[in-house]
Amino acid sequence: MYAILDIETTGGKYNEEGITEIAIYQFDGHKVTDQFISLVNPEREIQPFVVNLTGINSNMLKNAPKFYEVAKRIVEITEDCIIVAHNSSFDYRILKTEFKRLGFPFKRKTLCTVELSKQLIPDMESYSLGKLARALGIPMSDRHRANGDAMATVKLFKMLLYKDLEKTIIKDAVKVEQRSRLAPNLKNIIEELPSVTGVYYMHNDNGDIIYIGKSNNIKKRITQHFTNKSSKSKKIQKLVRTVTYEKTGSELAALLKESEEIKKNKPLLNRALRGSIFTYALYSYIDENGYINLKIDIADHEISSITTFTTKSNGKHFMLKATDHYNLCQKLTGLSTTKTSCFKYDVKECLGACITEEPSEVYNERVNALINKHSYENKNMLIIDRGREIEEKSVFLIENGIFKGMGFFDLNYQIHNKDILPSLITPMENNRDTQHIIQSYLRRNKRLKIIELN
Repeated sequence: MYAILDIETTGGKYNEEGITEIAIYQFDGHKVTDQFISLVNPEREIQPFVVNLTGINSNMLKNAPKFYEVAKRIVEITEDCIIVAHNSSFDYRILKTEFKRLGFPFKRKTLCTVELSKQLIPDMESYSLGKLARALGIPMSDRHRANGDAMATVKLFKMLLYKDLEKTIIKDAVKVEQRSRLAPNLKNIIEELPSVTGVYYMHNDNGDIIYIGKSNNIKKRITQHFTNKSSKSKKIQKLVRTVTYEKTGSELAALLKESEEIKKNKPLLNRALRGSIFTYALYSYIDENGYINLKIDIADHEISSITTFTTKSNGKHFMLKATDHYNLCQKLTGLSTTKTSCFKYDVKECLGACITEEPSEVYNERVNALINKHSYENKNMLIIDRGREIEEKSVFLIENGIFKGMGFFDLNYQIHNKDILPSLITPMENNRDTQHIIQSYLRRNKRLKIIELN
């Protein structure tokens, strides 16, 4: 659990400042679960430059509560939480100073979104909250007021959590939470999980990730893990201490994150996905008569393929449908081993490429249409899918046929603005597995929005 906050102060000498406004959002990694926003009477003068910056003046604070009147609420909302702030050393120092004046020791673990942004979104021109929010397309209101800045920090932190593919933030948070928890039973873990699409992470006593998986219904999938009698499930049941998750909304996002994060984190109980996830591929070659032939074969990582399949039967099913859809010859697509005309020619459904009756250039146009549809080699495009919330969408970036990464947006201008789009995208590895995942998903989901990039 996190307490994301922002504090406005009077300014003045070091450790003599007073709080004029505070906003705290309790955040569980997915949504805001509690909030506290208040002006505070600092019982001291506000520096003129601060008045100009924030718009908060002494008259506004005459009837505001003094710090001792809000201190209990601050303790409650931040208890067992990691304090998150933009330049957290400042906000945390101010809070500790105020509590010290009351004779109360205030101690919390902190995270700084400036430092996290430098690690996870490198090469930005500026890491000030306003400029960073503008560069990332994060809407801001009431700049230099506690509530506006705290809410912008919530949105920034949510983005940083998603970009943290090595799960460093979440592993540290689990360690903090475990210290204040009794050992959970498996039923309690299941009850806290939602029935959403996303990636889930099983942690041991030390907060280390022992298993990563994806599901369209996380609660249902974890229930299966905890009730199954297989040897792997029994190991999970013995070692798991807590389960965290990341909602993706899009199944494609979940598949890609699962693949990437298993390779990065190498969890103890994830064996299957460390290797390749496909075994067959579709290849093309030109025969002696100039016709493009298609063939399903065992995947060879050294040879460029059109698309890939998990099993040979998946590949054959695809070719049967594609042959009908593009009116291709069964013989030239590997579905028939005849030495003469194919069956479809005999029933007047093939135009005769199998016996060189149809001109090769005419036949090849239809084959190239299939190849162009199912291969994104050399293409520049965005794939748009559902997001984590109703108003949000996920976006996947392909440049020159290479998968660059993915992100989320809720305003169309964010993906059409060439300055904002790169910072929204979490860079991810382009490999055979990601290509297989994307191509398979595109085959199964015909209604995805594809935006061609110039």
